[in-house]
Amino acid sequence: MNPNLRKRLLGLLLTFFFCFLGTSAAEGRLPELPDELRLFQGQGREIHLALPVQASVSVDRPDVVMLNGQTASSMTVSLGNPLQLSPLHSGEAKLRMKLFGQIPLKTVKVNVIPDLKVIPGGQTIGVKVKSAGILVVGHHQVTENNRKISPGETAGIQVGDLITHMNGIQLKDVKDVAEIAGQAGKANKPLKITYKRNGKSFTTSLKPSFDEQDRAWRLGLYIRDSAAGVGTLTFYAPDQGVYGALGHVITDMNTQTPIVVGSGQILQSSVTSISKSESGDPGEKRAHFIKEGKTLGNIERDTHFGIFGKMEQNPDHSVYKSAVPVAFADEVKEGPAEILTVVEGQKVERFKIEIVHVSKQSVPETKGIVLRITDPKLIEKTGGIVQGMSGSPIIQNGKLIGAVTHVFVNDPRSGYGCFIEWMLQDAGILQNNRSSQNLKAG
Repeated sequence: MNPNLRKRLLGLLLTFFFCFLGTSAAEGRLPELPDELRLFQGQGREIHLALPVQASVSVDRPDVVMLNGQTASSMTVSLGNPLQLSPLHSGEAKLRMKLFGQIPLKTVKVNVIPDLKVIPGGQTIGVKVKSAGILVVGHHQVTENNRKISPGETAGIQVGDLITHMNGIQLKDVKDVAEIAGQAGKANKPLKITYKRNGKSFTTSLKPSFDEQDRAWRLGLYIRDSAAGVGTLTFYAPDQGVYGALGHVITDMNTQTPIVVGSGQILQSSVTSISKSESGDPGEKRAHFIKEGKTLGNIERDTHFGIFGKMEQNPDHSVYKSAVPVAFADEVKEGPAEILTVVEGQKVERFKIEIVHVSKQSVPETKGIVLRITDPKLIEKTGGIVQGMSGSPIIQNGKLIGAVTHVFVNDPRSGYGCFIEWMLQDAGILQNNRSSQNLKAG
């Protein structure tokens, strides 16, 4: 072919291609191919570009990623068809695409991660947690010499502060406070108080006052060292012996501050009744801890994405008896899905939902999924999402993708969910393999 004619044809093809790209972008149909793609070993993935052109595709590590079921390091494909990636071994590979075999289109870093599967939960669990110190939940007035004072407030201690030490003694139980305060009061000496506020440690001096009405030495503080409630188990990872639940942080009901976990446990629980959700009223599951029930696991961490700890075996009543794949955040799509939860007794059931919005998150953030309950049975029973349902696992296309976290107060059939990826990271069983460049960009 005449070289000039070849150049003209190539120019026409490029003009057509870029016109197509511009039109598709304007219509919102242009697919987005990320700079980095993460895959679990053994779990295939398809790339849909839907572009009416031929391209050469190459991979520098065909031992890590196989293209379209072939071990070849390069091939010519039609971008109008899905490109199939089959991750063979953990490691990194670079996928390069060139238009017409000459013009660079995209280079994608493919990060293959060892396979990870977990058993979805859905069981209602009782949660008991002790804080790593004594939480201040309020101030009260002490009557001393016919005047009312609050020694704690005078010392600058605020609601939400976590008192960790008194006179160098680490506080492990709220009962210890009265004894230490009494000793200091009788000796007419101030207490050295060590406390935490917003993650930082401070010290102050506090002189107990003798309450003439109660005939006892008081600090002028309302305090608490434990909390209890009901939630839902999200997953159990049998290979690692750990679990995740709730999908959101445990906060103190009075101060709304996150509880710093000292110790805790999750227990078998049974739903006795449900207060239905209505607009303006989120409703709740009513449940009791089973007296003869065993402890399911301990609580080691309380994070923005739930509670996590050790668990020796999968609890009873699971819908899934074996582990299933999990999805990265960028795999979650709008469309039908289901949740697993309990509405009566201990029976875990499947209920249909619709995922109506998926946020693009390259770093851990809450509220990644907006979902809507569509199952008539669940709507009839609960009115939508109720308190105690948080942590209910979300399943899409056979993969665990996230957990229910919050209800929309004015629309109880809708609510938020978090991506399972972030829960798995906080559980310590999935490493953050994104590049630092991508983290900064996110």
